[in-house]
Amino acid sequence: MPPHTEATFLFLLLLCFFSATAKGGRFARLGINYGTLGDDLPSAARSVHLLHSIGAGAVKIYDANPAILRALAGTRFRVSIMVPNEIIPSLGVNASAADAWVGTNLGPFYPAVRVRYLLVGNEILSYTSLANSTWPFLVPAMVNIHRALSARSIRDVKVGTTLAMDALVTSFPPSAGAFRSDIAEPVMRPLLRFLHRTRSYYFVDAYPYFAWASNPSSIRLDYALFTSNASFNYFDPGSKLTYTNLFDQMLDAVAAAMGRLGSGDVRIAVAETGWPNAGDLDQIGANVHNAAIYNRNLARRLAARPAVGTPARPGAVMPVFVFSLYNENQKPGPGTERHWGLLYPNGSKVYEVDLSGRRPLDSYPPLPPPDNNEPYKGKIWCVFGGDRKAAANATTVGAALAYACGQGNGTCDAIRPGGPCYKPNTLLAHASYAFNSYWQQFRQAGGTCFFDGLAVQTKTDPSYGTCKYASLTN
Repeated sequence: MPPHTEATFLFLLLLCFFSATAKGGRFARLGINYGTLGDDLPSAARSVHLLHSIGAGAVKIYDANPAILRALAGTRFRVSIMVPNEIIPSLGVNASAADAWVGTNLGPFYPAVRVRYLLVGNEILSYTSLANSTWPFLVPAMVNIHRALSARSIRDVKVGTTLAMDALVTSFPPSAGAFRSDIAEPVMRPLLRFLHRTRSYYFVDAYPYFAWASNPSSIRLDYALFTSNASFNYFDPGSKLTYTNLFDQMLDAVAAAMGRLGSGDVRIAVAETGWPNAGDLDQIGANVHNAAIYNRNLARRLAARPAVGTPARPGAVMPVFVFSLYNENQKPGPGTERHWGLLYPNGSKVYEVDLSGRRPLDSYPPLPPPDNNEPYKGKIWCVFGGDRKAAANATTVGAALAYACGQGNGTCDAIRPGGPCYKPNTLLAHASYAFNSYWQQFRQAGGTCFFDGLAVQTKTDPSYGTCKYASLTN
């Protein structure tokens, strides 16, 4: 071909290459969720440096944190920003409020920050308490945010929302996936229409860990960790598709549910996935070994070219965000909640992982053996012994003690004057008894051994003399 034609061809080829890269296509890398529920986390600038060090290609933040957005300005990271749950109703009824939110939170940083997604709310359909106050305003809020972006000529930011797997009433087999009846028509159908019309994504939080941990006798661990061999694949009799891992099963159940509402062409993105690196004594499989295996295999899988997709959507390219950047010590709930990080708060790695997916799996150093892949069957107590900084504040401990004693029936009778556990009459001794008594009563109803970081689980019986601590056998 003539020289000028050849040069033009090469230019167009390079342009397509870089365009695919910029849009998260050909060489898209795993993103990561950057949460801030910790009192010991690095600065935003340091965190952005650490994002580079682990090969992240994108980052999702849980609010429009100005310090984080300033630190991300001028970087290559594709950025996802969440719109807080509590303002969804106001954004849904007031287009001016939506425009003001965009102007205040996105305006000062765009396009220096490569914002690609605005996610309106976080798993709001998981909370039935929000059914009347917030659910009806979800799609209107998304519409108003989208219009605000268009009015400002911002065309490359997609609007979505994140939904947990509990939006589905049925997820097994994957071909039977269906949305809950309370949300299917009033929320999901208009939501899917909006996502289709705007060419956005259905963002799902998909955690094979929770599905496996809730039923380890029926789901193989290696199937959840992407390490299963062909003899343990799952054949879906409805779709006639074969599954090699639990992650694909979950995503295709979502795809089937969307198809039932006539929106099977809406693309899927994964807002959160991952595996905990530690947890409480009664939480199975939460360890460094499993977390590293899961995230390494996920990174390699998503880096494959051509894209693997899922059995129901072969070749689909999906934005995926791992949870999370740090172990966050102020997250409430069970111990796993504070142990999803790839990094410790001091910036050191919990385990080696390259989110770009380019590092060969056999090049990683050996991992510690898993120590809790079988349920712990011994006795467990919940006692004071957590965050010593909080413990230095007697008011904090006293408030936690008062809360524990104010629940249930006779929770703290044994530490009242004359009771068998009254002595030693110290705040910390009484707190240990109260924490344990509360947890024994309310664990099955969702009560946790946390108390704002003041409590820990132990295998050591804290009973003494005539004071007998009740225990749980997992």
